[in-house]
Amino acid sequence: MTDATTMPYRVLARKYRPADFSALVGQEALVRTLTNAIASGRVAQAFVLTGVRGIGKTTTARIIARGLNCIGPDGQGGATTSPCGVCANCIGIAEDRHPDVIEMDAASRTGVDGIRDLIDGVRYLPVQARYKVYILDEVHMLSTAAFNALLKTLEEPPEHVKFVFCTTEIRKVPITVLSRCQRFDLRRLDAETMIRHLGWVAGQEHAEVAPEALALLARAAEGSVRDGLSLLDQAIAHGAGAISADQVRDMLGLADRGQVVDLFDLVMKGQIAEALAALRTQYDRGADPLAVIQDLLELTHWLTRIKVAPDAVDDVTAAETERARARELARSLSMPVLSRTWQMLLKGLGEARVAPSAIAAAEMVLVRLAYAADLPGPADLIRQLQGQGAAPGAGPAAPRGPSGGASAALSVVPRMQAQPAAAVAPAAAPTMVLKDYPALVELARQKNAALLVNTLVNHVHLVRFEQGRLELRPTAAAPRTLGNDLAQRLRDWTGQTWVVALSEERGNPTLGEVMADESARKREAALNHPAVQAVLAAFPGIEMVSVKPLKPETPESLAEVEDALAAAPPVEDDEIDLLED
Repeated sequence: MTDATTMPYRVLARKYRPADFSALVGQEALVRTLTNAIASGRVAQAFVLTGVRGIGKTTTARIIARGLNCIGPDGQGGATTSPCGVCANCIGIAEDRHPDVIEMDAASRTGVDGIRDLIDGVRYLPVQARYKVYILDEVHMLSTAAFNALLKTLEEPPEHVKFVFCTTEIRKVPITVLSRCQRFDLRRLDAETMIRHLGWVAGQEHAEVAPEALALLARAAEGSVRDGLSLLDQAIAHGAGAISADQVRDMLGLADRGQVVDLFDLVMKGQIAEALAALRTQYDRGADPLAVIQDLLELTHWLTRIKVAPDAVDDVTAAETERARARELARSLSMPVLSRTWQMLLKGLGEARVAPSAIAAAEMVLVRLAYAADLPGPADLIRQLQGQGAAPGAGPAAPRGPSGGASAALSVVPRMQAQPAAAVAPAAAPTMVLKDYPALVELARQKNAALLVNTLVNHVHLVRFEQGRLELRPTAAAPRTLGNDLAQRLRDWTGQTWVVALSEERGNPTLGEVMADESARKREAALNHPAVQAVLAAFPGIEMVSVKPLKPETPESLAEVEDALAAAPPVEDDEIDLLED
Protein backbone atom coordinates (compact mmCIF):
# COMPACT_ATOMS: atom_id res chain seq x y z
CA MET A 1 0.00 0.00 0.00
CA THR A 2 1.27 3.47 -0.85
CA ASP A 3 1.82 5.68 2.17
CA ALA A 4 -0.04 8.99 1.97
CA THR A 5 3.12 10.83 2.92
CA THR A 6 4.88 9.49 -0.20
CA MET A 7 2.14 10.55 -2.60
CA PRO A 8 2.94 13.64 -4.70
CA TYR A 9 1.35 16.78 -3.28
CA ARG A 10 -1.26 18.57 -5.39
CA VAL A 11 -1.61 22.28 -4.86
CA LEU A 12 -5.03 23.49 -3.76
CA ALA A 13 -5.67 25.28 -7.07
CA ARG A 14 -5.52 21.89 -8.85
CA LYS A 15 -6.96 19.76 -6.09
CA TYR A 16 -10.16 21.82 -5.88
CA ARG A 17 -10.56 22.57 -9.59
CA PRO A 18 -14.28 22.27 -10.46
CA ALA A 19 -15.29 19.15 -12.37
CA ASP A 20 -18.79 20.27 -13.39
CA PHE A 21 -20.87 23.42 -13.71
CA SER A 22 -22.30 23.17 -10.20
CA ALA A 23 -18.82 23.56 -8.71
CA LEU A 24 -18.04 26.79 -10.60
CA VAL A 25 -17.92 29.64 -8.09
CA GLY A 26 -19.42 33.04 -8.83
CA GLN A 27 -20.28 32.45 -12.52
CA GLU A 28 -24.04 32.00 -12.32
CA ALA A 29 -24.83 33.72 -15.64
CA LEU A 30 -22.39 31.56 -17.61
CA VAL A 31 -23.59 28.37 -15.90
CA ARG A 32 -27.23 29.17 -16.60
CA THR A 33 -26.62 29.91 -20.30
CA LEU A 34 -24.48 26.84 -20.96
CA THR A 35 -26.78 24.58 -18.95
CA ASN A 36 -29.80 25.68 -20.95
CA ALA A 37 -27.89 25.42 -24.25
CA ILE A 38 -26.71 21.85 -23.60
CA ALA A 39 -30.09 20.77 -22.25
CA SER A 40 -31.90 22.11 -25.33
CA GLY A 41 -29.28 20.95 -27.83
CA ARG A 42 -28.52 24.52 -28.93
CA VAL A 43 -24.75 24.28 -28.50
CA ALA A 44 -22.75 26.87 -30.43
CA GLN A 45 -19.92 25.89 -32.75
CA ALA A 46 -17.42 28.09 -30.91
CA PHE A 47 -17.13 29.81 -27.54
CA VAL A 48 -14.78 32.52 -26.34
CA LEU A 49 -14.22 32.83 -22.59
CA THR A 50 -12.63 36.01 -21.25
CA GLY A 51 -11.72 37.27 -17.81
CA VAL A 52 -8.83 37.97 -15.45
CA ARG A 53 -6.18 35.39 -14.68
CA GLY A 54 -7.19 32.49 -12.48
CA ILE A 55 -10.93 33.05 -12.79
CA GLY A 56 -11.70 29.66 -14.39
CA LYS A 57 -11.56 30.05 -18.17
CA THR A 58 -9.60 26.87 -18.96
CA THR A 59 -11.49 24.97 -16.27
CA THR A 60 -14.78 26.00 -17.85
CA ALA A 61 -13.51 24.92 -21.28
CA ARG A 62 -12.70 21.46 -19.94
CA ILE A 63 -16.10 21.20 -18.26
CA ILE A 64 -17.73 22.03 -21.60
CA ALA A 65 -15.67 19.30 -23.28
CA ARG A 66 -16.65 16.78 -20.59
CA GLY A 67 -20.31 17.75 -20.71
CA LEU A 68 -20.50 17.38 -24.48
CA ASN A 69 -18.70 14.00 -24.51
CA CYS A 70 -19.94 12.33 -21.32
CA ILE A 71 -21.61 8.97 -22.00
CA GLY A 72 -22.66 8.19 -18.43
CA PRO A 73 -21.69 5.29 -16.17
CA ASP A 74 -23.56 2.84 -18.40
CA GLY A 75 -22.08 4.19 -21.63
CA GLN A 76 -25.50 5.17 -23.01
CA GLY A 77 -25.78 8.80 -21.87
CA GLY A 78 -25.82 11.91 -24.01
CA ALA A 79 -24.54 15.45 -23.65
CA THR A 80 -25.18 16.64 -20.11
CA THR A 81 -24.57 19.56 -17.79
CA SER A 82 -23.50 17.18 -15.00
CA PRO A 83 -20.67 14.95 -16.28
CA CYS A 84 -20.55 11.63 -14.47
CA GLY A 85 -16.80 11.70 -13.92
CA VAL A 86 -16.51 7.90 -14.18
CA CYS A 87 -16.90 7.16 -17.88
CA ALA A 88 -13.88 6.76 -20.14
CA ASN A 89 -14.38 10.17 -21.74
CA CYS A 90 -14.71 12.03 -18.42
CA ILE A 91 -11.64 10.33 -16.98
CA GLY A 92 -9.57 10.87 -20.12
CA ILE A 93 -10.44 14.56 -20.31
CA ALA A 94 -9.80 15.06 -16.56
CA GLU A 95 -6.35 13.49 -16.96
CA ASP A 96 -5.51 15.51 -20.11
CA ARG A 97 -5.03 12.43 -22.26
CA HIS A 98 -8.17 12.23 -24.34
CA PRO A 99 -7.37 12.03 -28.07
CA ASP A 100 -10.43 14.07 -29.11
CA VAL A 101 -9.91 17.01 -26.74
CA ILE A 102 -6.94 18.98 -28.03
CA GLU A 103 -5.54 21.79 -25.90
CA MET A 104 -3.19 24.22 -27.61
CA ASP A 105 -1.27 27.05 -25.98
CA ALA A 106 -1.54 29.86 -28.48
CA ALA A 107 1.22 31.74 -26.65
CA SER A 108 3.77 29.10 -27.70
CA ARG A 109 2.33 28.42 -31.16
CA THR A 110 1.53 31.87 -32.48
CA GLY A 111 2.25 31.26 -36.16
CA VAL A 112 0.12 30.06 -39.00
CA ASP A 113 1.78 26.61 -39.13
CA GLY A 114 0.16 25.51 -35.88
CA ILE A 115 -3.26 26.58 -37.13
CA ARG A 116 -2.71 24.67 -40.40
CA ASP A 117 -2.05 21.50 -38.39
CA LEU A 118 -5.24 22.15 -36.43
CA ILE A 119 -7.28 22.68 -39.61
CA ASP A 120 -5.88 19.48 -41.13
CA GLY A 121 -7.11 17.51 -38.10
CA VAL A 122 -10.59 19.05 -38.13
CA ARG A 123 -11.74 16.98 -41.12
CA TYR A 124 -11.29 13.66 -39.31
CA LEU A 125 -14.04 12.20 -37.13
CA PRO A 126 -13.50 11.76 -33.37
CA VAL A 127 -11.70 8.62 -32.30
CA GLN A 128 -13.94 7.75 -29.33
CA ALA A 129 -15.85 10.86 -28.24
CA ARG A 130 -18.98 12.50 -29.54
CA TYR A 131 -17.20 15.78 -30.46
CA LYS A 132 -13.68 16.87 -31.17
CA VAL A 133 -13.10 19.86 -28.90
CA TYR A 134 -10.25 22.28 -29.61
CA ILE A 135 -9.29 24.44 -26.59
CA LEU A 136 -7.01 27.36 -27.50
CA ASP A 137 -5.61 29.10 -24.41
CA GLU A 138 -4.38 32.70 -24.62
CA VAL A 139 -5.85 32.90 -28.11
CA HIS A 140 -5.08 36.64 -28.37
CA MET A 141 -1.41 35.68 -28.86
CA LEU A 142 -2.08 34.25 -32.34
CA SER A 143 -0.66 36.22 -35.24
CA THR A 144 -2.86 37.98 -37.77
CA ALA A 145 -2.06 35.35 -40.38
CA ALA A 146 -3.02 32.58 -37.96
CA PHE A 147 -6.37 34.24 -37.21
CA ASN A 148 -7.06 34.68 -40.91
CA ALA A 149 -6.25 31.03 -41.60
CA LEU A 150 -8.73 29.99 -38.91
CA LEU A 151 -11.64 32.15 -40.03
CA LYS A 152 -13.19 29.88 -42.70
CA THR A 153 -13.01 26.75 -40.58
CA LEU A 154 -14.38 28.66 -37.58
CA GLU A 155 -17.35 29.93 -39.58
CA GLU A 156 -18.36 26.53 -41.03
CA PRO A 157 -16.77 23.79 -38.96
CA PRO A 158 -17.82 20.13 -39.31
CA GLU A 159 -20.68 19.06 -37.05
CA HIS A 160 -18.37 16.95 -34.91
CA VAL A 161 -16.03 19.90 -34.02
CA LYS A 162 -16.35 22.51 -31.26
CA PHE A 163 -13.94 25.35 -30.52
CA VAL A 164 -13.37 26.95 -27.10
CA PHE A 165 -11.10 30.00 -26.97
CA CYS A 166 -9.74 31.44 -23.71
CA THR A 167 -8.17 34.88 -23.37
CA THR A 168 -7.35 37.52 -20.79
CA GLU A 169 -7.21 40.30 -23.40
CA ILE A 170 -10.37 40.13 -25.42
CA ARG A 171 -9.66 43.40 -27.22
CA LYS A 172 -6.70 41.84 -29.01
CA VAL A 173 -8.91 39.20 -30.63
CA PRO A 174 -10.07 40.33 -34.11
CA ILE A 175 -13.73 41.21 -34.36
CA THR A 176 -14.03 38.79 -37.29
CA VAL A 177 -13.23 35.95 -34.88
CA LEU A 178 -15.47 37.24 -32.08
CA SER A 179 -18.43 37.52 -34.45
CA ARG A 180 -18.23 33.75 -35.07
CA CYS A 181 -18.25 32.82 -31.37
CA GLN A 182 -20.51 32.97 -28.36
CA ARG A 183 -18.79 35.23 -25.84
CA PHE A 184 -18.84 34.71 -22.07
CA ASP A 185 -17.24 37.17 -19.66
CA LEU A 186 -16.21 35.48 -16.44
CA ARG A 187 -16.41 38.05 -13.67
CA ARG A 188 -14.16 38.51 -10.68
CA LEU A 189 -15.32 36.99 -7.45
CA ASP A 190 -16.56 39.51 -4.93
CA ALA A 191 -14.86 39.56 -1.54
CA GLU A 192 -17.71 37.88 0.31
CA THR A 193 -17.88 34.94 -2.12
CA MET A 194 -14.10 34.59 -2.09
CA ILE A 195 -13.99 34.53 1.72
CA ARG A 196 -16.71 31.89 1.81
CA HIS A 197 -14.94 29.72 -0.77
CA LEU A 198 -11.52 30.01 0.90
CA GLY A 199 -13.11 29.17 4.24
CA TRP A 200 -14.70 26.04 2.77
CA VAL A 201 -11.38 24.90 1.25
CA ALA A 202 -9.60 25.57 4.56
CA GLY A 203 -12.18 23.41 6.31
CA GLN A 204 -11.61 20.60 3.82
CA GLU A 205 -7.88 20.83 4.56
CA HIS A 206 -8.51 20.86 8.34
CA ALA A 207 -6.78 24.23 8.65
CA GLU A 208 -7.84 26.85 11.18
CA VAL A 209 -7.86 30.23 9.47
CA ALA A 210 -8.92 33.37 11.33
CA PRO A 211 -11.76 35.34 9.66
CA GLU A 212 -9.54 38.42 9.40
CA ALA A 213 -6.85 36.30 7.72
CA LEU A 214 -9.41 35.06 5.18
CA ALA A 215 -10.37 38.69 4.49
CA LEU A 216 -6.72 39.59 3.88
CA LEU A 217 -6.29 36.65 1.50
CA ALA A 218 -9.47 37.52 -0.37
CA ARG A 219 -8.39 41.13 -0.78
CA ALA A 220 -4.92 40.09 -2.00
CA ALA A 221 -6.46 37.66 -4.53
CA GLU A 222 -8.25 40.56 -6.29
CA GLY A 223 -11.11 38.35 -7.45
CA SER A 224 -8.96 35.50 -8.84
CA VAL A 225 -9.89 32.08 -7.44
CA ARG A 226 -6.58 30.54 -8.41
CA ASP A 227 -4.63 33.36 -6.75
CA GLY A 228 -6.75 33.02 -3.64
CA LEU A 229 -6.17 29.26 -3.41
CA SER A 230 -2.45 29.68 -4.04
CA LEU A 231 -2.21 32.25 -1.25
CA LEU A 232 -4.22 29.99 1.06
CA ASP A 233 -1.90 27.10 0.22
CA GLN A 234 1.08 29.27 1.13
CA ALA A 235 -0.59 30.52 4.32
CA ILE A 236 -1.34 26.97 5.50
CA ALA A 237 2.31 26.06 5.03
CA HIS A 238 3.42 29.28 6.71
CA GLY A 239 1.17 28.82 9.74
CA ALA A 240 1.47 25.06 10.02
CA GLY A 241 -2.30 24.62 9.94
CA ALA A 242 -3.31 27.53 12.20
CA ILE A 243 -3.30 30.85 10.38
CA SER A 244 -3.71 34.25 12.05
CA ALA A 245 -4.07 37.65 10.45
CA ASP A 246 -0.59 38.69 11.61
CA GLN A 247 0.94 35.65 9.93
CA VAL A 248 -0.81 36.50 6.66
CA ARG A 249 0.42 40.10 6.88
CA ASP A 250 3.97 38.89 7.45
CA MET A 251 3.66 36.49 4.52
CA LEU A 252 2.29 39.12 2.14
CA GLY A 253 4.43 41.98 3.41
CA LEU A 254 1.32 43.93 4.35
CA ALA A 255 0.81 46.48 7.09
CA ASP A 256 -2.02 46.18 9.57
CA ARG A 257 -4.99 47.98 8.04
CA GLY A 258 -5.66 49.66 11.37
CA GLN A 259 -2.10 50.97 11.33
CA VAL A 260 -2.63 52.18 7.76
CA VAL A 261 -5.65 54.16 8.92
CA ASP A 262 -3.58 55.59 11.79
CA LEU A 263 -0.83 56.55 9.35
CA PHE A 264 -3.32 58.21 6.99
CA ASP A 265 -4.86 60.12 9.90
CA LEU A 266 -1.45 61.40 11.06
CA VAL A 267 -0.56 62.56 7.56
CA MET A 268 -3.86 64.37 7.12
CA LYS A 269 -3.31 66.15 10.46
CA GLY A 270 0.14 67.29 9.37
CA GLN A 271 1.88 65.35 12.16
CA ILE A 272 4.74 64.34 9.93
CA ALA A 273 7.21 63.31 12.64
CA GLU A 274 4.71 60.85 14.10
CA ALA A 275 3.76 59.64 10.60
CA LEU A 276 7.38 58.93 9.67
CA ALA A 277 7.87 57.07 12.95
CA ALA A 278 4.76 54.96 12.26
CA LEU A 279 5.97 54.15 8.73
CA ARG A 280 9.41 53.18 10.02
CA THR A 281 7.82 50.91 12.63
CA GLN A 282 5.80 49.10 9.95
CA TYR A 283 8.92 48.85 7.77
CA ASP A 284 10.95 47.36 10.63
CA ARG A 285 8.23 44.75 11.12
CA GLY A 286 8.54 43.65 7.50
CA ALA A 287 5.97 45.79 5.67
CA ASP A 288 6.90 46.61 2.08
CA PRO A 289 6.96 50.42 1.52
CA LEU A 290 5.28 49.92 -1.86
CA ALA A 291 2.53 47.89 -0.17
CA VAL A 292 2.05 50.68 2.39
CA ILE A 293 1.60 53.28 -0.37
CA GLN A 294 -0.79 50.92 -2.17
CA ASP A 295 -2.74 50.49 1.08
CA LEU A 296 -2.95 54.28 1.44
CA LEU A 297 -4.20 54.48 -2.14
CA GLU A 298 -6.80 51.82 -1.43
CA LEU A 299 -7.89 53.66 1.73
CA THR A 300 -8.15 56.96 -0.17
CA HIS A 301 -10.28 55.26 -2.81
CA TRP A 302 -12.48 53.71 -0.14
CA LEU A 303 -12.98 57.05 1.64
CA THR A 304 -13.85 58.71 -1.67
CA ARG A 305 -16.43 56.04 -2.40
CA ILE A 306 -17.91 56.50 1.07
CA LYS A 307 -18.07 60.23 0.39
CA VAL A 308 -20.20 59.78 -2.74
CA ALA A 309 -21.91 56.49 -1.82
CA PRO A 310 -22.20 56.00 1.98
CA ASP A 311 -23.14 52.32 1.56
CA ALA A 312 -19.56 51.63 0.44
CA VAL A 313 -18.53 51.66 4.09
CA ASP A 314 -20.05 48.16 4.46
CA ASP A 315 -16.90 46.37 3.26
CA VAL A 316 -16.81 42.76 4.41
CA THR A 317 -13.02 42.77 4.37
CA ALA A 318 -12.87 45.58 6.96
CA ALA A 319 -13.42 45.26 10.69
CA GLU A 320 -16.15 47.26 12.40
CA THR A 321 -13.64 49.60 14.05
CA GLU A 322 -12.13 50.33 10.63
CA ARG A 323 -15.57 51.11 9.23
CA ALA A 324 -16.27 53.53 12.07
CA ARG A 325 -12.99 55.34 11.53
CA ALA A 326 -13.57 55.41 7.77
CA ARG A 327 -16.95 57.10 8.31
CA GLU A 328 -15.29 59.73 10.50
CA LEU A 329 -12.46 60.39 8.04
CA ALA A 330 -14.82 60.58 5.07
CA ARG A 331 -16.94 63.07 6.97
CA SER A 332 -13.93 65.22 7.90
CA LEU A 333 -12.14 65.30 4.55
CA SER A 334 -13.44 67.14 1.52
CA MET A 335 -13.53 65.75 -1.98
CA PRO A 336 -10.74 68.07 -3.28
CA VAL A 337 -8.45 66.88 -0.47
CA LEU A 338 -9.15 63.22 -1.25
CA SER A 339 -8.64 63.79 -4.98
CA ARG A 340 -5.35 65.57 -4.37
CA THR A 341 -4.23 62.82 -1.99
CA TRP A 342 -5.02 60.16 -4.60
CA GLN A 343 -3.00 61.96 -7.27
CA MET A 344 0.00 62.51 -4.99
CA LEU A 345 0.00 58.89 -3.78
CA LEU A 346 -0.32 57.56 -7.32
CA LYS A 347 2.64 59.66 -8.46
CA GLY A 348 4.57 58.69 -5.34
CA LEU A 349 3.98 55.00 -6.01
CA GLY A 350 5.60 55.32 -9.42
CA GLU A 351 8.55 57.16 -7.89
CA ALA A 352 8.98 54.54 -5.16
CA ARG A 353 9.11 51.75 -7.75
CA VAL A 354 12.12 53.27 -9.49
CA ALA A 355 13.81 54.87 -6.48
CA PRO A 356 17.07 53.35 -5.16
CA SER A 357 15.48 53.14 -1.70
CA ALA A 358 11.76 52.40 -1.55
CA ILE A 359 11.46 53.39 2.11
CA ALA A 360 13.12 56.77 1.46
CA ALA A 361 10.75 57.41 -1.43
CA ALA A 362 7.75 56.42 0.72
CA GLU A 363 8.86 58.83 3.45
CA MET A 364 9.13 61.65 0.92
CA VAL A 365 5.62 60.86 -0.28
CA LEU A 366 4.32 61.21 3.28
CA VAL A 367 6.20 64.49 3.73
CA ARG A 368 4.62 65.94 0.59
CA LEU A 369 1.20 64.76 1.67
CA ALA A 370 1.55 66.21 5.16
CA TYR A 371 2.60 69.61 3.88
CA ALA A 372 -0.20 69.65 1.31
CA ALA A 373 -2.92 68.25 3.59
CA ASP A 374 -3.99 71.59 5.06
CA LEU A 375 -3.53 73.79 1.99
CA PRO A 376 -6.68 75.63 0.91
CA GLY A 377 -8.30 74.95 -2.40
CA PRO A 378 -8.78 77.44 -5.25
CA ALA A 379 -12.36 78.17 -4.19
CA ASP A 380 -11.25 79.14 -0.68
CA LEU A 381 -8.51 81.38 -2.06
CA ILE A 382 -10.98 83.19 -4.29
CA ARG A 383 -13.38 83.69 -1.39
CA GLN A 384 -10.57 85.18 0.71
CA LEU A 385 -9.45 87.50 -2.06
CA GLN A 386 -13.03 88.64 -2.55
CA GLY A 387 -13.42 89.20 1.19
CA GLN A 388 -16.09 86.54 1.61
CA GLY A 389 -14.35 84.59 4.36
CA ALA A 390 -13.56 80.94 4.59
CA ALA A 391 -15.61 78.18 3.08
CA PRO A 392 -18.89 77.32 4.82
CA GLY A 393 -18.48 74.67 7.45
CA ALA A 394 -14.83 75.44 8.13
CA GLY A 395 -13.64 75.41 11.70
CA PRO A 396 -12.86 78.52 13.76
CA ALA A 397 -9.05 78.27 13.59
CA ALA A 398 -6.37 76.84 11.35
CA PRO A 399 -4.42 73.85 12.63
CA ARG A 400 -0.69 73.84 12.85
CA GLY A 401 1.19 72.56 9.82
CA PRO A 402 4.05 70.13 9.88
CA SER A 403 6.64 72.88 10.19
CA GLY A 404 5.22 74.02 13.52
CA GLY A 405 3.62 77.25 12.35
CA ALA A 406 0.03 77.82 11.36
CA SER A 407 -1.07 76.99 7.86
CA ALA A 408 -1.28 80.65 6.91
CA ALA A 409 -2.10 80.53 3.21
CA LEU A 410 -4.42 83.53 3.03
CA SER A 411 -5.71 82.62 6.49
CA VAL A 412 -7.96 79.94 5.05
CA VAL A 413 -9.04 77.18 7.42
CA PRO A 414 -8.25 73.72 6.00
CA ARG A 415 -10.95 71.14 5.42
CA MET A 416 -10.00 68.94 8.33
CA GLN A 417 -9.61 70.24 11.88
CA ALA A 418 -6.52 68.38 13.05
CA GLN A 419 -6.76 69.18 16.76
CA PRO A 420 -8.77 71.42 19.06
CA ALA A 421 -7.90 75.02 18.36
CA ALA A 422 -6.70 75.68 21.89
CA ALA A 423 -4.20 72.83 21.64
CA VAL A 424 -2.64 73.85 18.35
CA ALA A 425 -2.84 77.64 18.20
CA PRO A 426 0.56 79.32 18.02
CA ALA A 427 1.79 81.10 21.10
CA ALA A 428 0.84 84.76 21.31
CA ALA A 429 3.62 87.12 20.29
CA PRO A 430 3.92 90.93 20.35
CA THR A 431 2.70 92.48 17.13
CA MET A 432 5.52 93.88 14.99
CA VAL A 433 4.85 96.76 12.62
CA LEU A 434 6.62 96.74 9.27
CA LYS A 435 6.69 100.17 7.67
CA ASP A 436 7.52 99.06 4.12
CA TYR A 437 8.64 96.20 1.92
CA PRO A 438 12.40 96.71 2.49
CA ALA A 439 11.69 96.41 6.22
CA LEU A 440 10.05 93.04 5.55
CA VAL A 441 13.13 91.90 3.61
CA GLU A 442 15.40 93.10 6.40
CA LEU A 443 13.29 91.13 8.92
CA ALA A 444 13.72 87.99 6.84
CA ARG A 445 17.48 88.62 6.70
CA GLN A 446 17.59 88.95 10.51
CA LYS A 447 15.73 85.64 10.81
CA ASN A 448 18.42 83.97 8.65
CA ALA A 449 15.84 83.00 5.98
CA ALA A 450 18.40 83.24 3.18
CA LEU A 451 16.34 81.52 0.47
CA LEU A 452 13.31 83.67 1.24
CA VAL A 453 15.43 86.84 1.18
CA ASN A 454 16.84 85.89 -2.23
CA THR A 455 13.32 85.31 -3.56
CA LEU A 456 11.94 88.58 -2.13
CA VAL A 457 14.85 90.56 -3.55
CA ASN A 458 15.22 89.03 -7.00
CA HIS A 459 11.97 87.25 -7.92
CA VAL A 460 9.11 89.37 -6.51
CA HIS A 461 7.48 92.55 -7.86
CA LEU A 462 5.72 94.50 -5.11
CA VAL A 463 2.20 95.57 -6.07
CA ARG A 464 0.81 96.86 -2.74
CA PHE A 465 2.07 96.89 0.84
CA GLU A 466 0.23 97.70 4.04
CA GLN A 467 0.36 96.29 7.53
CA GLY A 468 -1.28 92.86 7.49
CA ARG A 469 -1.72 92.69 3.72
CA LEU A 470 0.74 92.12 0.91
CA GLU A 471 0.16 91.87 -2.84
CA LEU A 472 2.96 90.44 -4.97
CA ARG A 473 3.62 89.39 -8.53
CA PRO A 474 6.18 86.58 -8.40
CA THR A 475 8.37 85.78 -11.38
CA ALA A 476 8.52 82.33 -12.96
CA ALA A 477 11.61 81.53 -10.87
CA ALA A 478 9.79 82.09 -7.57
CA PRO A 479 8.70 78.98 -5.60
CA ARG A 480 5.09 77.94 -6.17
CA THR A 481 4.52 77.90 -2.40
CA LEU A 482 5.80 81.45 -1.87
CA GLY A 483 2.43 82.86 -0.78
CA ASN A 484 1.81 80.17 1.80
CA ASP A 485 5.39 80.18 3.12
CA LEU A 486 5.57 83.96 3.41
CA ALA A 487 2.19 84.25 5.13
CA GLN A 488 3.16 81.57 7.65
CA ARG A 489 6.54 83.13 8.42
CA LEU A 490 5.06 86.62 8.80
CA ARG A 491 2.52 85.29 11.25
CA ASP A 492 5.26 83.63 13.29
CA TRP A 493 7.58 86.64 13.13
CA THR A 494 5.12 89.52 13.66
CA GLY A 495 2.40 87.89 15.77
CA GLN A 496 -0.20 89.08 13.26
CA THR A 497 -2.12 87.25 10.54
CA TRP A 498 -1.02 88.44 7.10
CA VAL A 499 -2.98 88.12 3.89
CA VAL A 500 -0.55 87.39 1.06
CA ALA A 501 -2.18 87.73 -2.34
CA LEU A 502 -0.62 86.88 -5.69
CA SER A 503 -1.50 89.52 -8.28
CA GLU A 504 -1.34 89.76 -12.06
CA GLU A 505 -0.56 93.53 -11.98
CA ARG A 506 2.85 94.65 -13.17
CA GLY A 507 3.94 96.13 -9.84
CA ASN A 508 7.25 97.79 -8.99
CA PRO A 509 10.67 96.61 -10.12
CA THR A 510 12.26 93.98 -7.91
CA LEU A 511 14.59 95.13 -5.15
CA GLY A 512 17.41 93.47 -7.04
CA GLU A 513 16.66 95.58 -10.12
CA VAL A 514 16.49 98.76 -8.01
CA MET A 515 19.82 97.96 -6.34
CA ALA A 516 21.39 97.15 -9.70
CA ASP A 517 20.26 100.52 -11.11
CA GLU A 518 21.57 102.35 -8.04
CA SER A 519 24.90 100.52 -8.28
CA ALA A 520 25.19 101.45 -11.96
CA ARG A 521 24.48 105.12 -11.12
CA LYS A 522 27.14 105.15 -8.39
CA ARG A 523 29.62 103.48 -10.69
CA GLU A 524 29.04 106.06 -13.40
CA ALA A 525 29.45 108.88 -10.89
CA ALA A 526 32.66 107.35 -9.54
CA LEU A 527 34.14 106.97 -13.02
CA ASN A 528 33.55 110.68 -13.64
CA HIS A 529 35.30 111.72 -10.39
CA PRO A 530 38.67 113.47 -11.00
CA ALA A 531 40.47 111.35 -8.42
CA VAL A 532 39.33 108.13 -10.07
CA GLN A 533 40.29 109.41 -13.49
CA ALA A 534 43.75 110.28 -12.16
CA VAL A 535 44.19 106.76 -10.76
CA LEU A 536 43.05 105.17 -14.01
CA ALA A 537 45.51 107.38 -15.92
CA ALA A 538 48.38 106.51 -13.55
CA PHE A 539 47.77 102.77 -13.77
CA PRO A 540 46.81 101.78 -17.32
CA GLY A 541 44.88 98.52 -17.61
CA ILE A 542 43.37 98.51 -14.13
CA GLU A 543 39.61 98.10 -13.65
CA MET A 544 37.20 99.51 -11.08
CA VAL A 545 35.31 96.61 -9.54
CA SER A 546 33.24 98.19 -6.75
CA VAL A 547 32.13 101.43 -5.17
CA LYS A 548 32.10 101.79 -1.37
CA PRO A 549 31.15 104.62 1.02
CA LEU A 550 33.89 107.15 1.75
CA LYS A 551 35.71 106.65 5.07
CA PRO A 552 36.60 109.76 7.18
CA GLU A 553 40.34 109.32 6.73
CA THR A 554 40.13 109.12 2.90
CA PRO A 555 41.86 112.15 1.22
CA GLU A 556 39.47 114.66 -0.32
CA SER A 557 41.65 116.52 -2.81
CA LEU A 558 43.37 115.46 -5.99
CA ALA A 559 46.77 116.63 -4.64
CA GLU A 560 46.41 114.45 -1.55
CA VAL A 561 45.48 111.49 -3.76
CA GLU A 562 48.58 112.04 -5.93
CA ASP A 563 50.84 112.36 -2.87
CA ALA A 564 49.39 109.18 -1.38
CA LEU A 565 49.90 107.28 -4.63
CA ALA A 566 53.51 108.48 -4.92
CA ALA A 567 54.30 107.29 -1.39
CA ALA A 568 52.51 103.93 -1.79
CA PRO A 569 54.46 100.75 -2.70
CA PRO A 570 54.13 99.35 -6.26
CA VAL A 571 50.77 97.68 -7.02
CA GLU A 572 50.96 94.20 -8.58
CA ASP A 573 47.21 93.38 -8.78
CA ASP A 574 45.31 94.86 -11.66
CA GLU A 575 42.05 95.25 -9.70
CA ILE A 576 41.59 98.07 -7.13
CA ASP A 577 38.51 98.90 -5.05
CA LEU A 578 37.85 102.66 -5.39
CA LEU A 579 35.91 104.64 -2.84
CA GLU A 580 33.00 106.89 -3.57
CA ASP A 581 33.56 110.59 -2.92
